[in-house]
Amino acid sequence: MKKSIQYAVLGIVFLIVIAFAKIECTPLYFNIPKSWPKPHYNFKTNPLTEEGFQLGRQLFYDPILSKDSTISCSSCHMQATGFTHVDHDLSHGIEGKIGTRNSLTLQNLAWSKHFMWDGGINHLDIQAIAPITSEVEMNESLENVVVKLQNSKKYPLLFEKAFGTKKITGQFTLKALSQFVVSLTTTNAKYDKVMQIKASFSEMEKKGYSLFKKNCATCHQEPLFTSDSFENNGLPKDSFLNDLGRMKISQNPKDSLQFKVPTLRNIEFTFPYMHDGRFKTLSEVLKHYNSGIQQSKSLSKELSKPLHLSDNERTEIIAFLKTLTDKEFLFNPRFSYPKE
Repeated sequence: MKKSIQYAVLGIVFLIVIAFAKIECTPLYFNIPKSWPKPHYNFKTNPLTEEGFQLGRQLFYDPILSKDSTISCSSCHMQATGFTHVDHDLSHGIEGKIGTRNSLTLQNLAWSKHFMWDGGINHLDIQAIAPITSEVEMNESLENVVVKLQNSKKYPLLFEKAFGTKKITGQFTLKALSQFVVSLTTTNAKYDKVMQIKASFSEMEKKGYSLFKKNCATCHQEPLFTSDSFENNGLPKDSFLNDLGRMKISQNPKDSLQFKVPTLRNIEFTFPYMHDGRFKTLSEVLKHYNSGIQQSKSLSKELSKPLHLSDNERTEIIAFLKTLTDKEFLFNPRFSYPKE
């Protein structure tokens, strides 16, 4: 009996291997920079291929994912601004509806365990369901998206190239989107070149880096410049939005006003800042940490005391933060709107 079961399993595996062999996809290599941590994303369950990447790219820029075909992923995640939006505080959706939070950047997601400001999504392969089904974003269902894609002229062929079948499923749709966004890696800023001893900081940038390591690096940990954790950074609660952050998901009062620590990579271009986009400039952000922190039980312990940075010191930190700009990433044509 055991041998029969083993043979049956082997037979199924053989058929799967044969099926994928017929796809003839082009494997993609995911580069992990030297000294960087191991990614959290499991590429074994969704191997990167050129065909899958290009399919995900088409989907990312296509408003067909929204109910009225007016909003795409790129509407809130624009490449030149670190794959976030900069023209308003809170994300906008179909019919001019306004969301409750500023969009997070899409950068180096392979190293993330948690997604969304409150960590409401714990796997990249299902993250896209949230904006697709949100009433104030795309207001669509995954089932309807699949029907529209199946009835389109181009997508059945693209899915066949990526997954070996013209039958489109929600799972394949989400996996394709993951293949695109997980490939959005930014690793070539001036900071990275300095760490590789291929460049050097200016005197002001060097001073800013020292101040950063002393005052900011506990939460914004190198080289990703995030801890992928949740912290209360002392922002007064917005009385209109009444957003309690992580507590909305965990229902734990200790998580009140805690939000995901965002990456600081390309921070020069990812304004406005904070979960509700309340700050327009980096100067405003540093002024908050200098003198605007509101004390509460859930406040991050690192922020229990004001920073007391001088004007010059704040300028030096901003000079360092600008070394995290990776223009090769921001203007890489491979990540831009696809040509038909």
